[in-house]
Amino acid sequence: MADLRISEAKEAPVTPETLMRLMASRRDVRGNRFSDRPIDDAILRQILEAANAAPSVGFSQPWQFVIVKDAAKREAVYREFVHENEKAKKIFRTHALYPSLKLEGIRESYANIAVLYQKSSNAVLGQTTRKKTGEYSVVCAIQNLWLMARAYNIGIGWVSILRNKKVKKILGIGEEYKLVAYLTIGYVNEFAEEPELLTLGWETKKSLDEVVRWV
Repeated sequence: MADLRISEAKEAPVTPETLMRLMASRRDVRGNRFSDRPIDDAILRQILEAANAAPSVGFSQPWQFVIVKDAAKREAVYREFVHENEKAKKIFRTHALYPSLKLEGIRESYANIAVLYQKSSNAVLGQTTRKKTGEYSVVCAIQNLWLMARAYNIGIGWVSILRNKKVKKILGIGEEYKLVAYLTIGYVNEFAEEPELLTLGWETKKSLDEVVRWV
């Protein structure tokens, strides 16, 4: 696909069409698509800056990002994935497609990123009634990170078949943090034209009319 990097020129602001194309071309990348091309530290920093610019309840900015490059730690996280995926295979045993799905890129990606939520010890404006808004803020940061990575033609994968406590133990993360996401990041050989699960027929795409109600 064409390079989607956004122009930094002040006279060429991002158009709604460019932004929509960027969002529509975002993919959840698996290990069969990552390449071995390294990510420049300055680019990785800009991707993380985008995450840090996300909106947050009460401007609390409750996120932390742990960049995991150590091969031994990644191997341990991979073994945890394999353990949990064996359980998932039993749950989806009636789906013939499941065993063939590549559901992670822990070892193949350039790096892994553990995204954490740290609950404030003080009351947070806007979070006194809805306690989960802090964690929702972290998800906003993940989306920012994901889109900025795509602007650089860098892929992100969200590995959800993991137990939080096990991953935190592997990475030496304290009890004061909650693991919200475990991401894989790296350049890819190509971005699929459509989401893989859509192409494979695992799910169908919902239309806008199916998800919008007027009251």
